Amino acid sequence: MIFNIEYETMPREALEAIQLRRLQATLERVYATVPFYQEKFEKAGITPSEIKTLKDLQKLPFTTKQDLRDNYPFGMFAVPMDNVVRIHASSGTTGQPTVVGYTARDIGTWSELMARSLAAGGAWRGDIIHNAYGYGLFTGGLGVHYGAEKLGASIIPVSGGNTKRQIVIMKDFGPTILTATPSYTLHLAEVAEEMGVSFKDLKFKFGIFGAEPWSENMRQEIENKLNITAVDIYGLSEVMGPGVAIECYQAKKGLHVFEDHFIAEIINPETGDVLPYGEVGELVFTSITKEAFPVIRYRTRDISALNPEPCICGRSHVRMKRVSGRTDDMLIIRGVNVFPSQIESVLMQVDGVAPHYQLVVDRKDNLDTLSVLVEVDEKLFSDEVRNLQNLEKKISKDIKELLGVSAAVKLVEPKTIARSEGKAVRVIDNRRL
Repeated sequence: MIFNIEYETMPREALEAIQLRRLQATLERVYATVPFYQEKFEKAGITPSEIKTLKDLQKLPFTTKQDLRDNYPFGMFAVPMDNVVRIHASSGTTGQPTVVGYTARDIGTWSELMARSLAAGGAWRGDIIHNAYGYGLFTGGLGVHYGAEKLGASIIPVSGGNTKRQIVIMKDFGPTILTATPSYTLHLAEVAEEMGVSFKDLKFKFGIFGAEPWSENMRQEIENKLNITAVDIYGLSEVMGPGVAIECYQAKKGLHVFEDHFIAEIINPETGDVLPYGEVGELVFTSITKEAFPVIRYRTRDISALNPEPCICGRSHVRMKRVSGRTDDMLIIRGVNVFPSQIESVLMQVDGVAPHYQLVVDRKDNLDTLSVLVEVDEKLFSDEVRNLQNLEKKISKDIKELLGVSAAVKLVEPKTIARSEGKAVRVIDNRRL
């Protein structure tokens, strides 16, 4: 066996003993090596030695995305840079990314977790995995890649885009597993139909999809159009990347959290109180094996619930409910995190643009689209149409360069965008997931 699955089926008492031991070791290490955690713990009046049980984890303060930004770029690392072999990053509200690091052992752990994830999703040695997740600073592509190699499967590192070529590769190479975002998957199906290619004639058996919210209705649509079994995978760069939790193909009822590496909690997002199993709230993770970048009680802002009941597949880990939304204003556009304030930071650098804008999100041809409506002053709006079009193109280019996401920019006349006495309505999301 290429990896150990005993952790997935061991009795709860044994698993919790392992969790506690790993948690205590992680806390001692971050207290000694990460000034942020030492200061945070001391301010809360607690030391690692006081954590005697898993329930004591509730005594520790939360870590937030803002904490990661405040310690940009490497202030949260728990090892010297000499030991960091990989750096990934995700976007932040101002365009400043949150930076995460991995030691060689972290990469090995991540690879094993992704191998276990792929196996839960129906993949195994001998399968050919068509990996349409993006490669680069985004963790999705390389996470699947290393997991596939650890599993002993063949990997096609096709990444995203160039859709017609992907369809040709699917026909010629005969992949059996598809990994991609759900929205891009449906786009693949539509392009294949335009090319006269039926997924019923291809060799796909399972698809592992994530990096953006998707519904049960979308799952059914994917399964019908691609003739595969579709499972949901969950992860985030700050905790590890993909491979934190995944559905099993046998049940497809909740995502199994790999509790030998992560401790999951659900909290009331307003009070921070831990909620019991079954109640819906904000998902919080603590990593207990990460070397370079461990996080303690990291608030994901994702809305979910935890279910402790064993699954028909035999795994005994808790399952998390599919993420239904977020507690902040973040949008996920084709797997890229986008905040209104990121767009604002671009717009406010343009002369003649008013501080009134709106983001409109739609789904066209099964792909997310982002439009940016922004007011300009009277003088600029009365300018030549060609000049306005050139400015729209420039702003769109600036957004693409900063965020890595395409946006259609439309300059509108003053007072076109509705005003609000309370919070401005910055986002209109017309997607129907």
